[in-house]
Amino acid sequence: MKKQIKYLIIFLIIPVIIISSYLLFRNKQFGLLSLIVALLALVPFILSYENRKPKAEELVLIAVIIAVNVVSRIIFASVPHFKPVTAIIIIAALAFGKESGFMIGMLSAVLSNFYFGQGPWTPFQMFSWGMIGYIAGIFKDKQISKNIAFILLLGVLGAVLFTSVVEVWTVLQIDQGFNLSRYLAILITSMPILIIYIVSNCVFIVIFAKPLLEIFNRAKNKYGIFIG
Repeated sequence: MKKQIKYLIIFLIIPVIIISSYLLFRNKQFGLLSLIVALLALVPFILSYENRKPKAEELVLIAVIIAVNVVSRIIFASVPHFKPVTAIIIIAALAFGKESGFMIGMLSAVLSNFYFGQGPWTPFQMFSWGMIGYIAGIFKDKQISKNIAFILLLGVLGAVLFTSVVEVWTVLQIDQGFNLSRYLAILITSMPILIIYIVSNCVFIVIFAKPLLEIFNRAKNKYGIFIG
C-alpha cells in the first residue's frame, strides 16, 4: 500500500497539482504551490521506511547534499545553464535511492530559487530535478550504477528531461494553455541551451562521480544508512 501511495504522489498528484494550479491561478499563488509540492516531496521519502524512522545521519547527509547543491548553483550563477546541480542529484540518487533522489532534487530547486528568484516556474523546476533524482535512484546498488558511461547517459537524459518539463511552463505562460506545436517549436529553439545542459552534466559527472560515490558509499557502510 505504501508503494502505491508513493507512486500516486510522484506520478499523479504532484504533476496534476502543478499543472492545474498554474491554469487556475496563472502567475499567482506560486509560493504556496511550491510549499505544497515541497511538502509532498517529503512523503515518498518517509514512506520508504517500512518499520523505522529515518536515521539522523541520513537526514543530515541529505541536508548537506541539498546545501551543496544550493551553494554550487549560486557559485556558478555567472555561467548561464552550466551548473553541477543535476550531476550531484544523479550521483546522490545512485547512492541513496529514488525517494531520496526525488526529495534532494525537489528541495534543491525550491531552496536555491530563494537566491535566483521564486516564480511560477519553480514547481516545474522542482518536479524536473525531482524526477531526475527518482529515475537515477532506481539503479541504486546495481552494478551498472558504477559504470561512468551509464552515469553520463543519465546526465544526458537528465538534461533532456529538465528541458522538456520546464518548457511546458514556457508554453503555458505564452498561450495560457498547452499548445503542442508551440511546445515542439520551443524545444527546437532551446537546443543550444540543451547542449550546454548536456555538456555541463557530463563535465561535472566526470569530475564528481567517482569521489562522491566513494564518499557516499563509505558513509552508508560506516553508519548503516540507506539500506534496502
